[in-house]
Amino acid sequence: MSAEDIREEWSAMEGTVVAVVLVAVAALLVLRSGMRVVNQVERGVVFRMGRAQPSHRQPGVTFLIPFVDRMRKVNTQVVTMPVPTQEGITRDNVSVKVDAVVYFRVTDPVRAAIEVQDYVFAVGQVAQSSLRSIIGKSDLDDLLTDRERLHEGLALMIDSPAAEWGIHIDRVEIKDVQLPESLKRSMSRQAEAERERRARVITADGEFQAAQQLANASRIMSDTPEAMQLRLLQTVVEVAAEKNSTLVMPFPVEMLRFFERTADSVRVRSKAAPEADNTPAEVASAPAEVAGAPDEPPALPAAPPEDASPATPNNARTHA
Repeated sequence: MSAEDIREEWSAMEGTVVAVVLVAVAALLVLRSGMRVVNQVERGVVFRMGRAQPSHRQPGVTFLIPFVDRMRKVNTQVVTMPVPTQEGITRDNVSVKVDAVVYFRVTDPVRAAIEVQDYVFAVGQVAQSSLRSIIGKSDLDDLLTDRERLHEGLALMIDSPAAEWGIHIDRVEIKDVQLPESLKRSMSRQAEAERERRARVITADGEFQAAQQLANASRIMSDTPEAMQLRLLQTVVEVAAEKNSTLVMPFPVEMLRFFERTADSVRVRSKAAPEADNTPAEVASAPAEVAGAPDEPPALPAAPPEDASPATPNNARTHA
């Protein structure tokens, strides 16, 4: 082979290699333009020539047809969306301001990308209108105390239209209820009056129970006087244990009762003594009265002689 033939072959081979390299580079560019990466928290919705594919792409590397397919990524994480403060009037005509928070997530990425233009904004508007509706249907006491039932009703109201968009409402919570200052003062006065009423009832109940126990104790002490003396001694011991006061012992009650019983017994004996002295004289005169005639008057004693004079010590000395 001549040198010219060799050069022609090399030139042909070089042209072929360059063409192959160019084709490979073009293929790589095409593949690179059609390759997409879907994150773990996302799902890919593919639109082919403007038509959405029925199935969405899972997380990982996925390939699209260049210049034909277009993919939209939809986040499937739970979205925490605060609901702005809504002012309304409750069913019992009280003006309040209520704010809430909504937790939701996308369960059907295809419907969330097709059925609604901006599902986050749509859920926010539904939450605001539902919150105002709940305020108008509820009493103030329900907003303050029975919030669990209101949360369930609010979540149901928001979930009804959101389910058609491929969105699931996980939870709805009322964060704060703002009341007028005048109503707060009225409620504080009411709570204070209620606490005072309870305190008075408890105090009266305690006094009633104490009175019952004291009445029972007084009946027991009246039946057993020694219990009063024991209670007195116990009180003396309790007072003496402090050692910070002077204790004056009263006269024992039992001693006074002993003197009272002694005086009563002496009085009874003094009354019985005269009756015992008069009894023999009456018994002695009884036979004489029986012996005499019933129609005759009793005999009178003989009159003393005229010269007789009462015996006195002076007369006795004169006769002597």
